[in-house]
Amino acid sequence: MTVIDSATGTNVHEIADGIYRINTPVEIPGTAFSFNQYLVAGDEPLLFHTGPRQLFPQVQAAVAHVLPLDGLRHVAFSHVEADECGSLNQWLAVAPHAAPLCGSVAAMVSIGDLADRPPRVLADGETVDLGGRRFRWMDAPHVPHGWECGYLFEETTRTLFCGDLFTQPGTGATPLTEGDILTPSQEFRRVMDYYALGPNTGAVLDRLADTGPETLACMHGSAWQGNGGALLRELAGALAP
Repeated sequence: MTVIDSATGTNVHEIADGIYRINTPVEIPGTAFSFNQYLVAGDEPLLFHTGPRQLFPQVQAAVAHVLPLDGLRHVAFSHVEADECGSLNQWLAVAPHAAPLCGSVAAMVSIGDLADRPPRVLADGETVDLGGRRFRWMDAPHVPHGWECGYLFEETTRTLFCGDLFTQPGTGATPLTEGDILTPSQEFRRVMDYYALGPNTGAVLDRLADTGPETLACMHGSAWQGNGGALLRELAGALAP
């Protein structure tokens, strides 16, 4: 793990081949917390999550530690929130060849208007080759929240960029773990419930599980390594009424 900014604690760690977690500890009322972004290096580098606008200088420095900013080609996110895409236009300003990458609902209701550059829109289930890495987009409306919510799965490393599904409290000091992340995420949900539970929740999680992920790139807390399909089905069971 490399610390980029000693004041904020922003750090970078490679969690899978060419995939880097950028982590910044923060405080929210009552607990320590963290924001993660994920940088995928390669011929067409991709950033998943931008971080909020206030953290842009730190995240920018972390990306620059790995690769030149003007080499970034894609800025993706799960759904429209400040920590997911709040600094999107700042990234488009420093990465002149980059474009937003999102699902069709996000493009229609928000990003087509909010972004300073037109988005590249992915249909549900669409697989694209981005410089030798194959990514699959999966719509996940309202799981855990947001009509436009969806996820990217990187087929080479079998990494699922799973956004808020396993939100963990704490600073995320362990970049990559094989330990229990379901229990802390469920405990956090009982305090601050961020799930819009609906009739499709279990089916969406089963579909994500069917991809057979081996790394879960969580937005808050540690990334996770192991049988991701089994863990996603455990999550579905824990959420069932």
